[in-house]
Amino acid sequence: MALWTMVQTLADGMGKSILIYVCTLAGALPLGLLVAFGRMSRVKPLQLIVKFYISVMRGTPLMLQLLVVFFGPYYLFRIPTGSSYRFVAVVIGFILNYAAYFAEIYRGGIEGIPQGQREAAHVLGYSRSRTFLTIILPQVVKRILPAVTNEMITLVKDTSLAFAISYSEMFTLAKKIASSQSTLMPFVIAGVFYYVFNFIVAFLMERCEKRLAYYN
Repeated sequence: MALWTMVQTLADGMGKSILIYVCTLAGALPLGLLVAFGRMSRVKPLQLIVKFYISVMRGTPLMLQLLVVFFGPYYLFRIPTGSSYRFVAVVIGFILNYAAYFAEIYRGGIEGIPQGQREAAHVLGYSRSRTFLTIILPQVVKRILPAVTNEMITLVKDTSLAFAISYSEMFTLAKKIASSQSTLMPFVIAGVFYYVFNFIVAFLMERCEKRLAYYN
């Protein structure tokens, strides 16, 4: 296989990796906030359920979670799943996993805000929702941005785990080409793609941090 053909093939795979990445963030960021609220809830049963969910997601390998999401419907409920379900299973698995991590990041940011600010807002007649949206949330975003950036960079590399259920993203294609052509060049090209993607993510998040520097 010619080098340029190899690059084009892996570029197509990178497009699928980026799609996994975008869909995961679109689902995990808001879900993580809801999970964080459940984790901080005063309703004890809800808090325990959420804590157990977070514990399972953080305590088991993401690859295993992907396998459970993909094979679970058939082995548990005898629901047949075709090849088109692979992408859905990948996205569901990634969202559930990363939502747990984002939830703990959110929780740390929210609980790190001094209680006096909430009390002051209450004295001024602010509702709890308005207090959170206008006073707490902007500060939380600034505080958690470095940790969120770290998870977003990790997610770029974790997209390669989609190979566990044979979804043809970039790393899966690189393995197939390397095996058929007996060369390491596909892994070198894939590494360059991952590095560039991570560089762009880190650059954009650094710009966001600078834009939020007015909270310092």
